[in-house]
Order: sequence, then C-alpha cells, then structure tokens
Amino acid sequence: MPKRPLDTPTLTKSPSPVKLTDLTLPQLSQLKKQLDTELETLTTSFAQLRAAQGKFRDCLSSLAKGLADKNADRTILVPLTSSLYVPGTLADTDSVIVDVGTGFYVEKSKDDARRFYDGKVKDIQGNLTTLEGVVNAKTDNLRVLEEVLRQKILQANSPGAASAGGAGAVAASSAAEA
Repeated sequence: MPKRPLDTPTLTKSPSPVKLTDLTLPQLSQLKKQLDTELETLTTSFAQLRAAQGKFRDCLSSLAKGLADKNADRTILVPLTSSLYVPGTLADTDSVIVDVGTGFYVEKSKDDARRFYDGKVKDIQGNLTTLEGVVNAKTDNLRVLEEVLRQKILQANSPGAASAGGAGAVAASSAAEA
C-alpha cells in the first residue's frame, strides 16, 4: 500500500476519510486518546485469545498423554474448582467430558474431543490473525496521527506563528524603550 505524503494524512475505515491536517490540536489530542484506548483494548483481547488458545492446546496435550491405557488404574487429581482437587481414578480412557462453553458439558470420544479442541485452536488462530491486522492498522494510524500532532505543535510554537510572533514583538519593543 503506497504511503500518503505527510501533508495530507487521513484516517481510513471511517464513514468518510478525515484529513488530519484539518483538525485542531484539541481534536487531534482527543483522537489520539481514543486510538490509545482502542489499541489497549485490542491488545488485551489479543492476550486473552492467546491464553484461551494455550488452554485448548493444554487440553489436547492432556488427551494425548493423560488418557493413555497405562493410566487407567493410576490415582489422579480431579479438579473440583480452580484451587480444589480430590484424588480419583480414571474409569474410562476412551471417552471424556468436554466443556463446550457456558457451563455445558458433553461426553465425547477421545477422537471427537481431539477434533473439537483442534477446531477451537484453529478458530482462535484465525481470530488472532484478523485481530493482529486490526492492531497493526490502528498502530499505523496512531503513528501518522502522532506525526501530524507533532507538526501542529511545532507550527504553533514556532517564532513565525502569529501568537508567538506578536508576543515576541511586544517584548522586544518593551526592552528597546527601557
């Protein structure tokens, strides 16, 4: 995608493109705050999706290692809550109970459970890829916005600016009179 010259940057993906150079400093600052907030939210969502994907991968690992026939009579710890475990033994190594979401559990064969978790991992990977594109686009928009904001601040503070020039002229004439 070709880069736009810095004198006419716009933010896309809005109903109509906005020329950043036409915005005032307070508007640019507000837009920067909004983009910062959006980026923070998207980054948090990205991290949460990564964590969920890791949990599904852990489930796949448990299916592969924990349900081997050799573990049929071994004592295991069964989670009742996130911090409470009780000892138990595997009654059946051919089927498992799978949490399919919102508190619903379904009994599935090991192969069906593996396909279920593989599907979840792939779905989340697709979402992560999409989200990564959105985060990159927002980051690019933020960079352009920050550059325009810097240029506007420099213009406002430069000696050639109307307000700064007027104040400087008054100070110089006062010094000459003294």
